Amino acid sequence: MDMFVQRSSAAFIILMLLSCASSAQEPDTLRVPVRFAGAVTVTNKGISTIPNLTLGKPAAIFDFSAGKGRFSFEPQLRFALEGKPWSFMFWGRYKLVRKPKFQMTLGAHPALAFRKRMITVNGHEEEDLVVRRYLAGELAPTYALTKNLSVGLYWLSSRGIEKDLTRNNNLIALRGSLSNIRLAEKTNLRISPQVYYLIMDDDDGFYFNSTVTISRDNFPFAVTALINQPLRTRIEVGNELLWNISLTYSFGKEYLEIQ
Repeated sequence: MDMFVQRSSAAFIILMLLSCASSAQEPDTLRVPVRFAGAVTVTNKGISTIPNLTLGKPAAIFDFSAGKGRFSFEPQLRFALEGKPWSFMFWGRYKLVRKPKFQMTLGAHPALAFRKRMITVNGHEEEDLVVRRYLAGELAPTYALTKNLSVGLYWLSSRGIEKDLTRNNNLIALRGSLSNIRLAEKTNLRISPQVYYLIMDDDDGFYFNSTVTISRDNFPFAVTALINQPLRTRIEVGNELLWNISLTYSFGKEYLEIQ
């Protein structure tokens, strides 16, 4: 399993680099727009679907996306509200398939997770931050049943670099999304449930996760509620119901190169 995860992660990264190179070599005459978008989220509790990466207290999350054609670079920077780093992920994603009803995305990232520890300095205990590294890859096929209803699968595989980490994590999810539900004029609701199976080294578990988002047309702010409920699990960390409420500000533009 260790060798499989290492080879899979390496293959993801190589494909990301090749995809980036091919995008850079597109002829200027194609005039492919460059996309830039981002979001800033403030939440009352930082939650991760990988239980040992949950922060468990108020957090701020910064998402960015820059892309051209099928390739995008999507870093995510997460902090506790007092300013201390929580985790950083540097996603590279590539659209393998872009059909009207069916899409498939391949992604990979290195990640940094920050943990607190107590150290003794000159006889006094002080709080210190240590960094732990992960390497991960994902595959996400999605099929649109209707204009507003889609279903999909999601596979995430990650490898902890340091030996004191959970070394191999695999998450397989069945996802759904029901969007553009009109609550009132210009006010929309989106529901995104998923059931997922998580393996962390020798332990595993089944979970239910869902987000509900309320937004308005042409308005940059949205409110999201999330719940994460273990169904049956042998994973000791995070084996209770988790929930949070988040406020998100989103922005984005497309640009064309001037000849």
